[in-house]
Amino acid sequence: MIRRFLFNCLPLALTAWIGCAPESTTQTTETAGAYPSRAATIVCPWAAGGGTDRVSRILADLFKEQYNQPFVVQNRTGGSGAVGHSAGALATPDGYTISMITFELSTMHWMGITDLTYRNFEPVLQVNADAAAILVNKDSPFKTLPDFLDHIRKNPGTTTLSGTATGGAWDLARAGFLLAAGLPVDSVRWIPSKGSAPSIVELLGGHVDAICCSAPEAAAQLESGELRALAVMSDERLAEFPDIPTCKEAGIDWSAVGWRGLALPKGTPPDIVKSLESKALEIVQSEAFKTFMKKNGFAIVIRDSAAFSAFLEAQEAQWKTVVEATGYSKL
Repeated sequence: MIRRFLFNCLPLALTAWIGCAPESTTQTTETAGAYPSRAATIVCPWAAGGGTDRVSRILADLFKEQYNQPFVVQNRTGGSGAVGHSAGALATPDGYTISMITFELSTMHWMGITDLTYRNFEPVLQVNADAAAILVNKDSPFKTLPDFLDHIRKNPGTTTLSGTATGGAWDLARAGFLLAAGLPVDSVRWIPSKGSAPSIVELLGGHVDAICCSAPEAAAQLESGELRALAVMSDERLAEFPDIPTCKEAGIDWSAVGWRGLALPKGTPPDIVKSLESKALEIVQSEAFKTFMKKNGFAIVIRDSAAFSAFLEAQEAQWKTVVEATGYSKL
């Protein structure tokens, strides 16, 4: 009850904090033609050094080149992503606070962490999506996805999976995968971890049967042959990993991606939204951005503001069903 109270109070507390911040006290009538006339902030809801932080920083650097004004990344962590998302949503809608929104925006409110949804934002551009994958050790007896599922059906509750914290993106991805395969979410035991990196270590050490994370996160181990991917949860095979079959090829109608994108507070003037969308589109098509994403193993998936909005609406519906099935729903 205390946790739920604190998270429900979070947007109010952030509203008070933002209201006291110097850069948020003056409403602007600035047009896109004059925008930006000063430094802008990109709010990253995750810690410095992580994947979302790195994507935020390359975009900030390239926005600076486009606009000839500073773009500064501000890491606002905590609350399973709620602190940073709230800081961005509740900022003055003048174009000077941009949010790097992530997958968790589609699940946090279903889990009772915050009331925020994509409706609190003006989507600008999706820049990334990495599909979840099921990976096993090279010595695993499971050679194909059907082998893996057959074992789970015959031995419910004994197979162990890891990949992230309980309720995190990859936990929910595997839960939705099991439901799509006609299996209850508790037919495997989820072993929480602090992320994909430590879960890969656990898998290599033989401490879990399989992990669920994105293929790029395990690229080095896949390329060396230490790990084997049974399937990827995408509509089509990944260009970077063309040998990994999709779940749909095995008759499992399921896809799940962790995504990132840019958004502004609801009510930001349309001409400023359009200006940022236009510049962001130029950035994601640049060689600098493509090189960065390839080097870091992030898939580039671009949706403009309209397509991003439709995607976010579909994500909200998809994850509602999964969160309820896992028992993580607090609504």
